Amino acid sequence: MSNLFNLPFSFSTNPQTVKNLLQHRLHIQPNSNDDKWSEKAIRGLIKRLTKSSMIDDLQLALDTKNPHTRCVTIPRDAQSKLVEPNPSTTVRKAFNDITPTIAFCRIWRWPDLNTHLELRPTPTCTYAFQHEKDQICVNPYHYERVIAPFIPPIHVPVSDRAVFDSTTSDRFQPDSTVAMDCLSPTSDQPRTVVNSPASVQDNFEAMTPTPATVNNNVPTTAISYVETPFWCSILYYELNQRVGETFHASLNSLVIDSFCDPNASDRFCLGSLTNVNRTPESEACRRMIGQGVRLYYIGGEVFAECLSDSPVFVQSPCCNQRFQWHPATVCKIPPRCNLKIFNNTEFAQMLRDTIQHGYEAVYNLTRICSIRMSFVKGWGEEYRRRTIMSTPCWVEIHLNGPMQWLDNVLQQLPLPGPMSSK
Repeated sequence: MSNLFNLPFSFSTNPQTVKNLLQHRLHIQPNSNDDKWSEKAIRGLIKRLTKSSMIDDLQLALDTKNPHTRCVTIPRDAQSKLVEPNPSTTVRKAFNDITPTIAFCRIWRWPDLNTHLELRPTPTCTYAFQHEKDQICVNPYHYERVIAPFIPPIHVPVSDRAVFDSTTSDRFQPDSTVAMDCLSPTSDQPRTVVNSPASVQDNFEAMTPTPATVNNNVPTTAISYVETPFWCSILYYELNQRVGETFHASLNSLVIDSFCDPNASDRFCLGSLTNVNRTPESEACRRMIGQGVRLYYIGGEVFAECLSDSPVFVQSPCCNQRFQWHPATVCKIPPRCNLKIFNNTEFAQMLRDTIQHGYEAVYNLTRICSIRMSFVKGWGEEYRRRTIMSTPCWVEIHLNGPMQWLDNVLQQLPLPGPMSSK
């Protein structure tokens, strides 16, 4: 293994100091890869702290587990050269986040930590890596683990269908059989994630019905959100043709790439999928996907990170509502950028607000639980491809937890009356 730390030394390594810091490591087996990797990492860190006094500050933080200790910093421009991947198989290879902050939080606090998206800095940390300063703090007690917030149950009225004014949702909700691509074409203008406007003329008003009257004396039943064994299911398409089997994601991180491992649980490898009707355009697009996109499910939120050298394009109604865009807006995620594309808490609020409008209004939230993503080629008003079914390679991501929650709610709601023959 090459050196983990290859910058000029600043401080000498005191054997007792190293011993003191090593004793705070978690779940380390002697003479294991984790043991050797973490010891070498700690020795290198000691030599490269920006001040010698920070060795004592780090020791104090580990001894007291106190977030009010001082920052322990290294130069930001050195972080990309400091840490190599841990060779241990106990760290899932799906996550390639090997920044020093992540490395030392794994060593001293959370061995199962996967990515920086799972961390938020404490209010007292001046040099947290999120602050974009010249130095970054590696004090593990200056960070908190992001956990999924508690989602209160939804209280659903239990009574006859006269309680609901279903005509309200008929008037405001688009036909549920219409594909998302067929909504107003003005809404399909692509948005680049890094420079997106705060609002757009047509916003989520199209999906928000006006209030209906609900009898406050109607009894209710509480329906809670429950995680499912597979947090999402992914379907792959080339133009308008479905290709291959559904990929079911059980791990909180997965990569959709163009390679060919048919059995990986953390990768949906499109290269292994065959299509006798594949067009030359789809073939060329598949070659450009490369590393593809990584999806994270962390703390009740879903993130998409573009790993490819080509952008990916995402249509997420939940994300669009957050920015007050039209629900059919398409966002462009450039290489090495990420975007939050779903939030369970936001969805819960939508569901809570929609319950009073009846069965059809709630049913229309199923489209919120599906996210469409194309590779390399975008679609929308500013592209020659007006719908996603005209793009060479794309996927549809179904979020199983929210969809299951919707199903449980719908089973309790009165069905709408018979459709008019008009």
